[in-house]
Amino acid sequence: MKIKVNYEACEANGVCMGLVPEVFHLDEEDQLHVLMPEPPAELLDRVRHAVRSCPKAALSLE
Repeated sequence: MKIKVNYEACEANGVCMGLVPEVFHLDEEDQLHVLMPEPPAELLDRVRHAVRSCPKAALSLE
């Protein structure tokens, strides 16, 4: 699975980073970076939870 970010919708709330810091990172300019666009199987449940928890629905999996 691959993580997709709608950067126009993303408000850099940091919910995803708080849930899976191994995968998501907000830099000092509040720009979201996906550190692992295709996360390993052992992180997928946490990534799915982060995607569902995004307050702006800016994250998706394909």
